[in-house]
Amino acid sequence: MAGELLDGVTSDPVRMGWMQGFPPPADRLLLASRADHMRFPMIRWSYSNMRQFVPSRRVGGGAGGVPFERALSGDLADVPFVPLNGEVPVTFGESLTQAYTDGILVLHRGKVVFERWFGVTSPESRHIAFSVTKSFVGTIAEMLVEEGRLDPVAPVAQYLPELAGSGFGDASVQQVMHMTTALDFSEDYADPNSGIGAYSAALGLTPRPEGYAGPTDLASFLPTIGKAGEHGKGFTYRTPNTEVLAWIIAQIEGKHFADVLSERLWQPLGMLADADLIVDQSGMAFAGGGLNLRLEDLARFGEAMRLGGTGVVPARVVERIRRGGDPAHFDRTRYPQLPGWSYGSQWWHAHNNRGCFSARGIHGQTIWVDPEAEMTVARFASHPIAANGANDPLSLPAWAALSHALKC
Repeated sequence: MAGELLDGVTSDPVRMGWMQGFPPPADRLLLASRADHMRFPMIRWSYSNMRQFVPSRRVGGGAGGVPFERALSGDLADVPFVPLNGEVPVTFGESLTQAYTDGILVLHRGKVVFERWFGVTSPESRHIAFSVTKSFVGTIAEMLVEEGRLDPVAPVAQYLPELAGSGFGDASVQQVMHMTTALDFSEDYADPNSGIGAYSAALGLTPRPEGYAGPTDLASFLPTIGKAGEHGKGFTYRTPNTEVLAWIIAQIEGKHFADVLSERLWQPLGMLADADLIVDQSGMAFAGGGLNLRLEDLARFGEAMRLGGTGVVPARVVERIRRGGDPAHFDRTRYPQLPGWSYGSQWWHAHNNRGCFSARGIHGQTIWVDPEAEMTVARFASHPIAANGANDPLSLPAWAALSHALKC
């Protein structure tokens, strides 16, 4: 069944019966030992239930927050747009199942104007955000820079002597933040033998192959990444940069990164619920993609950034993040659907006339902030293809169409 080509409707986890029953039938049981939680179509259930498959640490302090006011408009489901490189219009509502959406909130001027839930994902679900997690890390790093506690031009080895002999050692903190490091590491999600495969094995996100003798935690894996080229010459997306940045943050604060995240963002922003952060066997945070949280709390973070930080993230930090990175450094070959974009401070920047910026995670996890339209979108998804290039042809014109509809 896992090999069938299922669409966003036929892969619905309730329809497929995953983990239903006490206990579930053997052919509907999902096991971490088989890596079921990372294979389609089972991900349509597991991404809203990751605590059942991998260890995590609580990001506390989310309680007592006030939910966003609802001003729902069913008309937004009928907003039409033409997908990138397409000819036939689709409606926003139709696009949601085509993008394997699990949940979506659209905020306009601080109110939820559109809300949909699919499958087993509900307002209370803590869905994995994958690389959207990076933008939380980058924001906290910029906060430390603003406080003078993190020097962006200092070499990584100044903060982490453990990495002095690695490819990170002579890279600056800022190069790590903007991912302009030159590393011998490939992030090819389709290649199990790539660097990201070795990274996953060290993390323990999936079972290690028989006879595995490599690193068994992130602190042991990161020093093995070598240098390839000259730092600062171009942007190449590599998740270990974020792990290094979070490690530096934890060292500066003298606390586990989950506790830093709680104290710096979760509690001050008034999140509605606690979150869970995946950890490796040593307890180190999977900061590159391990945050599991409620969708409304994801939207709350994006909305805070739209509003200039709301007194939690300093306005100067938000301004610096919104400037983005250098578009000349952007990887145009790998991201042909993102012309003129940049990557900076662990955020993606469109550099369009609306000032849009985004947090993006594999399989469709998204924060989309459109300051000009006073709009924030938060989405969870479980697309069968990891790379965002698979859903960008739907998502990018959808956000633009919603922006136009809300401004009219």
